[in-house]
Amino acid sequence: MRKKLVFLLVALFIVSSLLTGCGTSQKPEATEEKPATVEKKQISIITGSTGGTYFALGGAMANTWNDHCQLVQVTSQPGGASVESINRVHAGEVELGMAMNNIADDAWNGKGAFKEKQQNFRAIGVIYPEVYQGVALKESGIKELADVKGKRVAVGPVGSGTVVMTETVLTEAGMTLDDVKAAYDAFGDAAGKMKDGHLDAAFNVLAVPAAAIQDIMTTRDINVIEIGDELYNKVKAKYPFFSQYIIPAGTYGNEQDVKTINCQAALYVQPDLSEDIVYEVTKVWYEKTAEVAQAHAAAKWLSDELAAGNTDTILAGITTPLHKGAYKYFVEKGIAVPDMIKPID
Repeated sequence: MRKKLVFLLVALFIVSSLLTGCGTSQKPEATEEKPATVEKKQISIITGSTGGTYFALGGAMANTWNDHCQLVQVTSQPGGASVESINRVHAGEVELGMAMNNIADDAWNGKGAFKEKQQNFRAIGVIYPEVYQGVALKESGIKELADVKGKRVAVGPVGSGTVVMTETVLTEAGMTLDDVKAAYDAFGDAAGKMKDGHLDAAFNVLAVPAAAIQDIMTTRDINVIEIGDELYNKVKAKYPFFSQYIIPAGTYGNEQDVKTINCQAALYVQPDLSEDIVYEVTKVWYEKTAEVAQAHAAAKWLSDELAAGNTDTILAGITTPLHKGAYKYFVEKGIAVPDMIKPID
């Protein structure tokens, strides 16, 4: 009897151990599959000199791209603006560039600042109106363009569209850069020199209102230099890219509206950047313009235009071929693309 009891206890122990082992056995934990991450391509956009619209706006655009693009990470860098931007995109040194549409047209056709045709770039579309603005210290006596003769004048940075426009305007007014004491300062530097009384006047291409001009007004009274109808008509006859622009009364302390000229700032890109990347860059820029406008006022013009349904504005003044990625986006959105700027590759 005693042996049977011992045997029974041993049997129960074995069964209990087996049941315990089964109860505590661990199944392999299911491995949660994480979605594959796409490594973003690092690209750069060349802008303009510090103090100018391109520099600050380009930084705001880059931030918005980085917030919303899945394929690229964009770094903004300063530069000499339009001419340098086209040169460096053409040379493959940067992927994106901001430039005036007339400068891009000159590069494509080998005119103006470009001795030979430079066509290794493609257009994306308009950014904002480029307004040619000249201001002078009131004490200088400069009120109109003819008054700048012999004066100390900032004509724009070397390699910029401002210099090209200044040469154009002076030529049609019967002068050259040799008729002024030319300083090739970026507008931020020019504004500082005007505040210190080291320059009499300065020209630049900026959005309206320009913070650098408003900065001069903190310590100096200024006049806004007008480009009237007669001079505008001469410029327009030779250069159809330009339009007349009215700087509203009160913008810079001016009692009356002041006439000047403008063209368009536009975005240009390397041709060999992939269609998918340029499609995404184009889409984010034109669909998140209002977000950029919160960071920089220059984007507000386009934001307002798009909000009003004026999508034709996107390609107004563009005369060089589009990148196929940008073209894909415009076709998708039903935006009319003129035959002359449809992709060529």
